[in-house]
Amino acid sequence: MLDESLLDTPEGLAEADHRGLLRGAAEAGARVRTAARHAAEAGIGELKPDGRPRAVLIAGPGAAATHTADLLGTLAGAGSPVVRLAPTGVAPAAGALRWELPGWAGSVDLLLIATPDGTEPSLSLLTDQAYRRGCSVVAVAPSHTPLAEAVAGAHGLFVPMATAPYDQEEPLAASSPGVFWALLTPLLALLDRIGLIAAPPDALEKAADRLDHIAERCGPAIATYSNPAKTLAAELADALPVVWTEGASAGPAGRRFAAALAELAGRPALVAELPEALAAHNALLAGPLAASADPDDFFRDRVEEPPALHARVVLLRDRPIGGLTAAPAARDVALSHDTPISELEPEEGGELENLAELIAVTDFAAVYLALASRA
Repeated sequence: MLDESLLDTPEGLAEADHRGLLRGAAEAGARVRTAARHAAEAGIGELKPDGRPRAVLIAGPGAAATHTADLLGTLAGAGSPVVRLAPTGVAPAAGALRWELPGWAGSVDLLLIATPDGTEPSLSLLTDQAYRRGCSVVAVAPSHTPLAEAVAGAHGLFVPMATAPYDQEEPLAASSPGVFWALLTPLLALLDRIGLIAAPPDALEKAADRLDHIAERCGPAIATYSNPAKTLAAELADALPVVWTEGASAGPAGRRFAAALAELAGRPALVAELPEALAAHNALLAGPLAASADPDDFFRDRVEEPPALHARVVLLRDRPIGGLTAAPAARDVALSHDTPISELEPEEGGELENLAELIAVTDFAAVYLALASRA
């Protein structure tokens, strides 16, 4: 059950936030600026690339690396394939995870390593393997870790991860906003430098400004009725989120939102891109999860029962190119099944700004849902 009264009690939210999630979301803009400075100090701006790599390989543990690979692959498009190297192992622990380069990887490929830990033995071994194959290696991780030493030994480029003092107080959540932006930003700067995506310093600064703007709109001191993140959290209190996305930037934001709901709030969510989502989820909205679905006995006593779980569509939209949009059809499908719908659309801006806004609002919403559900 969601304690909606807690949403408008900043002190209560702060007390419930043992992992510093709200602080991480609020400081996302600052993380971007710090990470961009670390990238510049590491020498990314002075790189003289020979051309685009044949493929970009990304390795790292947990949701942060997954979301980073997803977003970079979306922004890169067909320029170079972006492939995440999924780990194997018996447990999600630093010493148990294993990464391997694909057999075709070689001197024309680029290996990116993104981890908030840096002690994973297999990532250090992966760095050595890449060096022997002739792959270029770039890593973002905490400084003074075994991975930093391995990258230096492989003549790769190491960028210290932008951290905050409170990161050491509690275990970092992989979906934490601070972790995500600290790992992503240097890689955006790198891929801009090699011509794979467009993320120049001024675009990163504008994205940081947009993150600051969303932090002001969605902060814990802002009341629910004028706070889009708290409003979304309240709307999803007893709902199964069915996240539909439209636009290149919205896809990674929707997938990140679903993962954050699971990891931070313990809530399942479904995610799909328009227009395919309309066919994929039509039967679901017409079934027992529909808002109009009625339990067997309408007149039985429900005082001691939890509320029934019903679907709610969350429509995340980037601004469509050429005015072509499936949003009206999405609204019609949802309303035809008596399914409520929440919509988020960024303000005018560049691609990185729009992406930052969608991610920031949904990050705040996932955090609020997590904190108010566990009160």
